[in-house]
Amino acid sequence: MGELAWRHGSIDEVVALSLQIPEFDNPYGADEYHRRLQEGRYLIQIAEVDGEAAGFYASYANSPQELYLWMSGVVPQFRGLKLASMLLEGLQHWAKQQGFERITVKSRNRYPAKLRLLLGNGFHIVELMKKGDSSLDYRIRFAKHIGA
Repeated sequence: MGELAWRHGSIDEVVALSLQIPEFDNPYGADEYHRRLQEGRYLIQIAEVDGEAAGFYASYANSPQELYLWMSGVVPQFRGLKLASMLLEGLQHWAKQQGFERITVKSRNRYPAKLRLLLGNGFHIVELMKKGDSSLDYRIRFAKHIGA
């Protein structure tokens, strides 16, 4: 694999990429992305490998101080290339430039690679939400202070 980069993207690109992520049983359509991203500041990032879309992050402002990383995924054939790390680094840089003080994100026990990524990049567990029939479905909320 060659050149890795990220760029700003569109809702249509994220929806198309979501269909390639096997962990998304029922991926959100464009309407839900428009609903979530319609007000305030948001960032859609597209990770590329040699110019081919390979993953994404979709984040929006929860408040003037907080950016929420809502959806993310990397297409299986491109995993192991540190694309999620690259996107997270870009997200943190953009969030600081925009004046956010913290980034929050939720994940689940069933995604250990994402949990390791967040913990390894200075995010802290701030809440556990017991949802579903299995502890694998528990939601874990993370936060990282990035600003003044």
